[in-house]
Amino acid sequence: MSDSLGSPGSCGSQPAKRTGVFQQRKLFGDSCLAEGHGDAQEGLLRVQQTSAVFSAFLSLLSLASAASSDKGTSKSTLPSTFKPPQVFKNANLVHVVSVEKNYVKENINVVVENIDKKPQNEYYLPFTADQISRLGGVEVKDRKDTSAGPFVAENVEFDPESDTQYLRIRLPKPLTPGAQQTLGISYYILKAYSPLPAAIKQEEAQFLTYTFSAYVPSVYTTSKQKTEVKFLSANIPDYTKLPGSGDIKEFPQKQGTKLTYGPFDEKPAGAYEPIRVRFEFNRPVTHVARLERDIEVSHWGGNVAFEERYTLYHRGANLSSLFNRVKWQQSQYYQQGNSHALKELKFPLRVGSVDPYYTDVIGNVSTSRFRSNKREASLEIKPRYPVFGGWKYPFTIGWNSDAKNFLRKTAAGGFVLNVPFLEGPKQNEGVEYEQVEVRVILPEGAENVKYVTSIPTQSITSADVEIHKTFLDTIGRTALVIKARNLVDDFRDRELVVSYDYPLSASLRKPFIVFSSAIAFFVAVWLVGNIELKFASSGHVAAKK
Repeated sequence: MSDSLGSPGSCGSQPAKRTGVFQQRKLFGDSCLAEGHGDAQEGLLRVQQTSAVFSAFLSLLSLASAASSDKGTSKSTLPSTFKPPQVFKNANLVHVVSVEKNYVKENINVVVENIDKKPQNEYYLPFTADQISRLGGVEVKDRKDTSAGPFVAENVEFDPESDTQYLRIRLPKPLTPGAQQTLGISYYILKAYSPLPAAIKQEEAQFLTYTFSAYVPSVYTTSKQKTEVKFLSANIPDYTKLPGSGDIKEFPQKQGTKLTYGPFDEKPAGAYEPIRVRFEFNRPVTHVARLERDIEVSHWGGNVAFEERYTLYHRGANLSSLFNRVKWQQSQYYQQGNSHALKELKFPLRVGSVDPYYTDVIGNVSTSRFRSNKREASLEIKPRYPVFGGWKYPFTIGWNSDAKNFLRKTAAGGFVLNVPFLEGPKQNEGVEYEQVEVRVILPEGAENVKYVTSIPTQSITSADVEIHKTFLDTIGRTALVIKARNLVDDFRDRELVVSYDYPLSASLRKPFIVFSSAIAFFVAVWLVGNIELKFASSGHVAAKK
């Protein structure tokens, strides 16, 4: 999948909403990060990269955000009588379905033609209500002009009770009558597979099924199309067969780990042909129901602390009998470690990461290993038991890193933080994330908080600035909280850039509080030490009388 950052555009910041000390802002566009484009100065901290490279990166990233405006994060409600106007035709379409990982990735490369008499810029793609709830990571671009995207993609609802929902794609320029444009649409579907059989022995191979349409669901007529399905293994024991056309007697055609349905002749809008494939997937089906990622910035400590809390499930086939440790050890020896159980997780970290820790629900009693040198930093963890289908495994990891790797001071006196939006384990079978919450905890007193990210805007559900209270705080620390849904590990290391102002008075607040608290403590001790607590003896009292 391409990581094209898009073309220039204007930006607009969301109006601030104030409720007491709470302030909510969002950033889209290059003007909001103008402070980050100056040359690097000597400041509190300096980033290792050169100022020119970093500024160029910020410029590109801001352009990507400008292309995906604030509308991409919200849903538009259309009247119940709405039907997508028949203003387009799919002249040619290639649908690629990848089931090589434990989530489905679909690519639709389509030549769109305007058959209306007026210019058009809204293209609709239909999904069922169930699919739209598991849809994420939508990215749309022009296949022939990479500078023309990414385009805005947003969910629209015309009837909450309907089983059909729409994804609306806005073309950057209206397509004139008779003109064509080649769109590259990519997206992911989570929780897509069903194991068959649903329960197996721990040494047996795991098979999954996936159901979809041989024709791409479309609200427009499609002149020509075909569907390719890519698998991890060539062991595909069951798949739906369809009558062929022309010289091909039967669909699909099988070539190694790929099935090809089509090419098909013209199909009307709404055409649907259900097919099901059953394939071997002898790897874990790793699903993270919730990830809470905290990024805490300390100016005085010169440190950025990361902590991630996972609620992980294995959505593969359940065990048909109790887990047997002896059989497990034997299978690891004879099968060279191949198994559908999750036995380890590997976390590639940024070079320079230190002080890693790992705990699960009952403490750090599992195996973990951390390697760090000038070229890499890696944390590997192994649960006490291999995680099989239907099992749940919550755990927490954390580490520290030098702030100069992520933070820089701008010429205007503000700060720019550049961190990955999503890191997590890097597994061959992939990892899917249903709910992600990223909290960037800034120093107390930080203000004018703005952000930009290259995560698809359709996956961002909310972004707010809140207050996070910790020890020695007075008003609490400023925290940017971003919530996203339906992400996958293909988005690892996509950047999150946060800009903020940190006045001198705010930076001196904590030292003043610490100094004042220490003085108050010593004064209290001195006062207590000077209190006379002795009682006169009875003999001394009698002599006075």
